[in-house]
Parts: sequence; structure tokens; C-alpha cells
Amino acid sequence: SITYSNKRKKGSVGSLIKNSKAWSSVLERAEEVQANLSPQFPSFVKAMLHSHVAVGFWLGLPKSFCVSYLPKKNDATIELEDISGQVYETKYLASKVGLSAGWRGFSIAHKLVEGDFCVFQLVTPSKFKVYIIRSKGSNEVDCALGLLKLEACTEQEDIGDIVVYENETRSLKLLPQVNSDEINQIHSSSVSNQSDNDSGDIRPEVSDELKLADSVISFKEVKNIEDFNIVVNGLIINSQLSKYLLAKYYELCSSQKTFLHENLLEGLNCKLAAGIILETINIADAIRASKITTLKEDFVTWDKTLEGFEVFGMNVSFLRTRLDQLIKLDSKLKYEQIRIERDNAKVELRNLEAEIEEVKNNVIRLDAVFEKVGENCEEQRLLFQEVARAPW
Repeated sequence: SITYSNKRKKGSVGSLIKNSKAWSSVLERAEEVQANLSPQFPSFVKAMLHSHVAVGFWLGLPKSFCVSYLPKKNDATIELEDISGQVYETKYLASKVGLSAGWRGFSIAHKLVEGDFCVFQLVTPSKFKVYIIRSKGSNEVDCALGLLKLEACTEQEDIGDIVVYENETRSLKLLPQVNSDEINQIHSSSVSNQSDNDSGDIRPEVSDELKLADSVISFKEVKNIEDFNIVVNGLIINSQLSKYLLAKYYELCSSQKTFLHENLLEGLNCKLAAGIILETINIADAIRASKITTLKEDFVTWDKTLEGFEVFGMNVSFLRTRLDQLIKLDSKLKYEQIRIERDNAKVELRNLEAEIEEVKNNVIRLDAVFEKVGENCEEQRLLFQEVARAPW
């Protein structure tokens, strides 16, 4: 269940939400984000008030959550990791169940304002993954939500390396859920704040499946798929894709003669980068598989997801252009669908008219029977009484 901050400042959060349709809408998006998080890790939703993001910069946390999952007596350093993998250190005050030092830096860095919502997911005993839901809307939320749904899927239907669609609008189920140790390992690859004493070449830790790239080459130097490596933050992440999906992504890059991911934000978490690439493949396949019966809402949803990927630097403009063309053609092509529906309605009307005619004939038949029976009705009544009163 969702836990909300119970701190009051010039009115409760509940009253603020009740009096603001805008906040209610943002809350719904926050609840949707939280609903798509892995239940393996506890989480709560927090509304940003004036005291959290403008003055004071003190963030009180839900007491029941802190009692259950955070240190009860000793203060501790709590890390906050955003969707891009950037980590910020904050000071957790156990006696006051809230974040103090460091929260101001996180709030300012992410330009939080009153009315925003944050979803906090405790992925390790001392680290929260933070998902920001903007009160004025943000592509990063739509992107995050799409990736969360992608990662939340636990089943994958495939034949060898080929992923099977149930229909053209179904999302691929590509990223399995991972355990806490794997999540720690993945998150450790994120770019974190470095102290003044840090020196030398700092490279993120990587899993056994990831390899360091010897050098970065341009796409012009890629002659075939054997030369094709997906390099993110100096790491080759080909292992995150099956051979089939790697070939699909190679085809997409080849069609544009460039690495679609080459402008992804520096320091972006490798798992997140892989999720963006995988969902890009998924949407490209869905576009190719779309039919005249595909709902316009599906096209719009895909476009919003791609728009979110562009925020992270993914080159998906050619896919968005194709979607724009399909959306414009959609209204014209719906003529055929409307014609079919009209023809079906005419057939249904003829069937109903036939049923009505049958009912009319039945009424005429019953009218004739009724008249015949009515003529003998009085005679039969007198005969009935005579029989009933006859002597024994």
C-alpha cells in the first residue's frame, strides 16, 4: 500500500490534494509508478511541500516506514539514486525520521518544486531509488514508467532467440526481475559524487557479463554485425541482448547509418540504457506489425515513450516521424473499417427485421386462435356449470 508523509505545514497533504485537481492527477501518476515497482523492495510516495523544496529543505519520512526499514537509533548516510543512476548522499536523522544534509542538493539538482511527487524505493538498506513525478508533467516520468513495466515482466515467450508477439500492441517481456545482490551490482556502476581526494581514472564496477571497450569506433567502421558493439560509458553491453535482438538493433542502426545510442547521457546506468534500447526495438517491431485496426491510442503511447527516450539522448526521431505519418493516415484509413462496421450493421438490421416479421406472423396466428376460442367461450362456460351441478 502507498504511504504518504504525515507532516503538516499550512494544511495537510490530504487537504492540499483534495483542493487541487492538478495534484490529484500527479498523485495518480505517482501511484502508477509505484504499482510497477518490484514488490520485493518497500516503497512509499511523498508529496513535495514548500518546506521540502524551497525553505528549510527538511524532508520528513513516513514514521511507520522508517521504523520498519531504517535505523531506529543511530543516524546514517542514506543514498538517493535518480533514474539516470546519479547518486547523492544525505544524512538520515533517526530521532527525527527524516533527511537533512544532502537533501537540499538533491532537490536543487533535480529542480523539485511544490506539488511534485517522489516515489522512494528502498533497494538496499542504505539506498533509495527515487522516481520524480513532475506536477507540470515530464517526459522522464513516462520513460521511467515504460521501463519499469518492461523490467516488471517475469515471463518471456520465445522460440530460440525469437520473441513472439500475441498481437501487435503487446510489449515485449525482456528484462527479468533481479535479486537484491544483482541490483546492488548494477547500481554500483552508476556515476556517484566523488570527493576532493579522489584521483586517477575512476571506472564503474561492472558485472561479469559486461566488458570494457578497448576503443570507440564510428559506425562507418562497422562492416558487419561481428564488428557491432553497443558501448555505454566505456562498457560493451551486448550481453544484455539476445543474438536475435542484437541483430534487430544492428538493422535499426544500419538503417540510420549511426549508433542510435551514441548520444545517451553520460553516466547513464547500463541497465537503464539496455532497457531503452530493448524497448526501442520493441516499438520499431510494433510499428512494422501495426495494421489498420491498430488503435490510434497505441501510436500515441509509443510516441510518448520515444519522446521520453529522446530526453536521455536516444536517436529515435525516425521512428517518431513514421508514427506521425501513421497517425495522420489513420483517420483516412479508418474509412475501410467504418465501411465494414456499416455493412455488419446492415446485416444485423436485416436479421432483426426477419425476427420481427416472424413475431408479427405469430401474433396473427394467435389472433385467429383467440377469435375462434372466443366464439365458443360462453357456450363452454354454460356447459361447464351444467356438468358441475349435474345430480350424482
